[in-house]
Amino acid sequence: MSTPDYDYIILGAGSAGCVLANRLSADPAVSVLLVEAGGRDWHPYIHMPAGLAKLVDKESINWGYETEPESSLENRRLYWPRGKVLGGCSSINAMCYARGHRKDYDHWAELGNEGWSFQDVLPFFRLAEDQERGSDEFHGQGGPLGVRDLRHHNPLSEVFLEAANQAGFSRNDDFNGETQRGFGYYQVTQRGGQRCSTASGYLDPVKNRPNLTIMTNTMSERLLVEGGRATGVVVRRRGQAYTLSAKREVLVSCGAINSPQLLMLSGIGPAEHLAEMGIDCVKDLPGVGANLQDHLDICTLYHCTQPITYDTTNDLAIGLQYLLFHKGIGTSNIAESGGFVVSSLATDDRPDMQFHFVPAMLDDHGRNRLDGHGFTIHACALRPGSRGQIRLKSDQPDQYPSIEPNYLSDPMDMKLMIEGVRISRKIIASSAFDAYRGDEIFPGSDLQSEAEIEDFIRRKAETIYHPIGTCKMGVDDSAVVDPQLRVHGIDGLRVIDASVMPTLVSGNTNAPTVMIAEKIADSMIRANGGQTAVTATMHDAA
Repeated sequence: MSTPDYDYIILGAGSAGCVLANRLSADPAVSVLLVEAGGRDWHPYIHMPAGLAKLVDKESINWGYETEPESSLENRRLYWPRGKVLGGCSSINAMCYARGHRKDYDHWAELGNEGWSFQDVLPFFRLAEDQERGSDEFHGQGGPLGVRDLRHHNPLSEVFLEAANQAGFSRNDDFNGETQRGFGYYQVTQRGGQRCSTASGYLDPVKNRPNLTIMTNTMSERLLVEGGRATGVVVRRRGQAYTLSAKREVLVSCGAINSPQLLMLSGIGPAEHLAEMGIDCVKDLPGVGANLQDHLDICTLYHCTQPITYDTTNDLAIGLQYLLFHKGIGTSNIAESGGFVVSSLATDDRPDMQFHFVPAMLDDHGRNRLDGHGFTIHACALRPGSRGQIRLKSDQPDQYPSIEPNYLSDPMDMKLMIEGVRISRKIIASSAFDAYRGDEIFPGSDLQSEAEIEDFIRRKAETIYHPIGTCKMGVDDSAVVDPQLRVHGIDGLRVIDASVMPTLVSGNTNAPTVMIAEKIADSMIRANGGQTAVTATMHDAA
């Protein structure tokens, strides 16, 4: 296959890569190639929001990673689903639109990342957003990413919110507004009752641009670096290797697992580890693969005394209502309501616990189906102190890397997880649940002591799918990229995805990942003399 040169090669068509493809290809004089290891987002369960329950272990669109045995979690290998499809994780997630707390971004700036304070990033959240409720100080309208109120709520989701209020927690109808604290319904990345992934929001409207090429089912194997500059990439498609050249830049957007893996396979990473793998070191960057952070989650489950949950549903009727009208249960994201709490262990006024309520019994990511009807409260500590790493297992690109989250290595993380179980129980004990509360399934009402709850957490805690940090943005010796997300010591190479976050945000990570891509695309376009939507807005305001 004859492969032309491109101005930009984007590796990974996930939450960030689709944004970059859209924004950079808006200039018809610029040629853009988007490379994705997975396939097209054709599967109907991707677009039907409630279909996410059917996607959890679908191998055709999911990398299906597992961690190494976690010593603090009874040596369990935890399941880490990640999107392997156009749209990446935005095509398989629960669509909760939550940006985190303003102080998360101010902290990034305090770490030396100039231009990443909340006031710096807010314009790019607004630029991305097509907010159903309209535009205001915190929200934008008309952007590619649909943000909507849910069309359908299970009755138990409202019961949960009433119970949270009875337990002393305030109501909050906008987690992304003035205040994050409180309980309410999540807004979701949907449009017209369908999932609005970055593939459907950003890529579909522009996929026929003559200057944009999209290659699916194509695995990125190794970056090409000549004279300290990234010049292209070696990919494999249908068993055949090809060399693709970039005239301007290579943009790595493969996510918190695959981005550090690709850098290390290309000789960019910890020199000692690369030598162990038999890989020549191109640039010694000890931070590649380090600083792995994730939200560990614990589920508290109850039986429901009334058959109104999503555990037993008429899938045919749901499917017909959805296909005909885009209404009903098919439009639900399942995790319909939740909230943010400042616990008794908090070190500042930011919420340090997040909750998702599911009107169904959820065990082992939904892979273990329980009999009867019930409901689940997810609880996670938002800013864990534990740090892990990604490491290679070999020099072969098709060998999954080693994922070592090192959960609960910081003792405070366990204290927060225990607090999460206690708050979950407090909410369910409220009178609003009296007509629905059956027996406690997990942990079980007989487990009450701190030691018993801790043992339960070690047996049952799982990821809630927010890995970040493995190509950290910063200016210190452990940083991988600078505040413009350029890889230290390598020209023409950037990493643009959740792996660059230096610390976890206090919430879900999809919206911040979209913002990161919007912000860097804007700076790249401006650096080349172009005008962007944000630039034009700022000019008009002046």
